[in-house]
Amino acid sequence: MVTDSDTPVSPETPAADNALGPVANSGGFDQRRGQGGFQRGGQGGNNRGPRRDDRRPDVDDGLSEKVVFINRCAKVVKGGRRFSFSALVVCGDKEGKVGLGFGKAKEVSDAIKKGGLAARKNMTTVTIVNGTVPHEVYAEFGGGKVLLKPASPGTGIIAGGGVRAVCEAAGVKDILAKSMGSSNHANVVKATIKALSGLRTRETILSSRGKKVAAKAI
Repeated sequence: MVTDSDTPVSPETPAADNALGPVANSGGFDQRRGQGGFQRGGQGGNNRGPRRDDRRPDVDDGLSEKVVFINRCAKVVKGGRRFSFSALVVCGDKEGKVGLGFGKAKEVSDAIKKGGLAARKNMTTVTIVNGTVPHEVYAEFGGGKVLLKPASPGTGIIAGGGVRAVCEAAGVKDILAKSMGSSNHANVVKATIKALSGLRTRETILSSRGKKVAAKAI
């Protein structure tokens, strides 16, 4: 009479498959990855592919960015000080569209990226005639006060700081500007964008009044 204890066990018997214990045959996760076992996410363990940063466009959209100001903030904690950065970024296509973005992060590069993305989402169309503003305009935002005047061709951008960055991004080539209020970069930039957004051409004003534009005599 042959008992079970007298039967030799060969490597090809099911006992060899049970060498890894119940985990290998329990329908769970196979420890032998890459050998045909059951794995999370199909073959390879993760089928999501390489991670891509969706915050930035993959192709060049033709927009120019200008970093106006970078601020560093320090938080005092038990172990010392932790620094974070904020970036004020102006973005424009130099053809009449400009936007402002503000980003904060632990690193300067990440803060600039966030600011550029926010500026792209907040684009504003401004009126430009022959490379300059059609008329004089004054605007205020908070403590920032900005005065813009048209200039003749060849004058250039007579401005500084945030006003110059906004004018360059919008595509203005000749302008006279003066900041008469607070020197806060954010308020100055917002006041400049507000002033440019309020510009209107002669044709726009006449059409809003229901009048026709008279033809110029040759």
